[in-house]
Amino acid sequence: MFSTLAAFLGACLLIAASPGPSTVLIIRQSLRSRRAGFLTVLGNETGVFVWGVVAALGLTALLAASQLAYDVLRIVGAVVLVWFGVQAIRAARRGDGGRELVGDAARESGWRSYRGGLLLNLANPKAAVFALSFLPQFVPAGAPQLPAMVGLAALWAVFEVGYYGLYVWFVGRLRRILDRAAVRRRIEFVSGGVLVALGVRMALQG
Repeated sequence: MFSTLAAFLGACLLIAASPGPSTVLIIRQSLRSRRAGFLTVLGNETGVFVWGVVAALGLTALLAASQLAYDVLRIVGAVVLVWFGVQAIRAARRGDGGRELVGDAARESGWRSYRGGLLLNLANPKAAVFALSFLPQFVPAGAPQLPAMVGLAALWAVFEVGYYGLYVWFVGRLRRILDRAAVRRRIEFVSGGVLVALGVRMALQG
């Protein structure tokens, strides 16, 4: 069991270290505040856990087997990525990417951060199919598959909360430099352009 968990956590580390749309969004939101960044992480990892449970129930196999269902989710995911990218570019042009919010506005912004991380993950069909192929490899022999996969999904999500939490902390430590308006606008433009490019790539991929 120990060797299995060690191998699983090592694989989780490699997955988290691979840059993707979620990483870009987490860093962008962390530029606003640590709270926004961490809530984006929680939203993303909620999505990871949801896909893990869905995979444990065998439902993602339907997505993998149905080209139509996969393509529909792929297009939805592409639209979500492009939308996030356009929002970042618009924020850069307005120069409000670093504005701090308080009270009700801060709570609403926090909910948007969480919702954004969740939506970005759930709209990615590759995350669903990957969970289906990844988790069963680490189910111990003889263990009941459903609870084992749900437990592994939870461990995967918790591990990534800690990993991406380091991103949030690191960006927070650099905020004195990144808080400069010109620097922040450039980062917003770059992150927005990356998200738009990833969305277009997802839309064009078969």
